[in-house]
Amino acid sequence: MIQDSTSTTVVRASVNGEDEQFAVSSGETLMETLRGAGYYGVKNGCDEGVCGACNVILGDEGVTRSCLVPAASCDGAEVMTVEGLADDDGGLHPLQSAFLEHGAAQCSYCIPGVLLASYDLLQRNDEPTESEVADGLSGNICRCTGYVQQIEAVQAAADRLSGSDASSEGSG
Repeated sequence: MIQDSTSTTVVRASVNGEDEQFAVSSGETLMETLRGAGYYGVKNGCDEGVCGACNVILGDEGVTRSCLVPAASCDGAEVMTVEGLADDDGGLHPLQSAFLEHGAAQCSYCIPGVLLASYDLLQRNDEPTESEVADGLSGNICRCTGYVQQIEAVQAAADRLSGSDASSEGSG
């Protein structure tokens, strides 16, 4: 089927647990749609799927480069942006807290994508080694931190989430 550049498609998706409806143009990417809807944690870094700044969690597929995903293909999808990490009261997710505590976020342009890659990693592996964290974050380009602090933060968050962090001991 051929569509002209002015045709639009209605896409319904769950974004961060909220039902959304978008009118998307032919050729529009999920990144463009989400940013247009106010999800500014989804960044346009390279527009080629290389830098990870546009990462989202796309259903069971896990971390996904939204700049490469046609928005029209997301009808019925479940999408999580970095805004979806916060708890119901708006409090920080343990990953976000750990990134702050370990100085793992400097300019913060890449951090939403790094956080989502980290979240996806911890969903699949709740006790990653340093090497596994480095591998899980390898698709994210960060020019500020040098990655060491990010790896430390992910491991601290993993400890906190698993309950083995010393600060969580004695609370219960």
